[in-house]
Amino acid sequence: MLERVLRLAAIICSLLVAAGWVWFAANETNAASQDTQQEIAGRQAARVADPSPDQERARERVNGKVHEAIDDANDVLLKPFAFVARSSSSKWVRRTVPALLALLVYGFGLGLLARFAAGR
Repeated sequence: MLERVLRLAAIICSLLVAAGWVWFAANETNAASQDTQQEIAGRQAARVADPSPDQERARERVNGKVHEAIDDANDVLLKPFAFVARSSSSKWVRRTVPALLALLVYGFGLGLLARFAAGR
């Protein structure tokens, strides 16, 4: 029973982190020529793994419900890893490094824990 819960948690967390990063990458590549307009509209909050409350409110105004739900889940899942890349000047590094660490911990770590819970 514990093995299934851990494995399901690993899959869900990994999918949420991956979906959040893919959405970020899609937004960034589509917005190359409209960067200034998007920052005014509140898209700057999507560039960090741990947005401030003001950035969060601005992001909520521009995102759809599903997109915002995934971003909110990512905020929680990436928060423990955000400090690693916080000082970087690259928005890609600030988003990718915490996402990779989260995938390592949640995907690999919880999966490994699930295997030990099963007694393998």
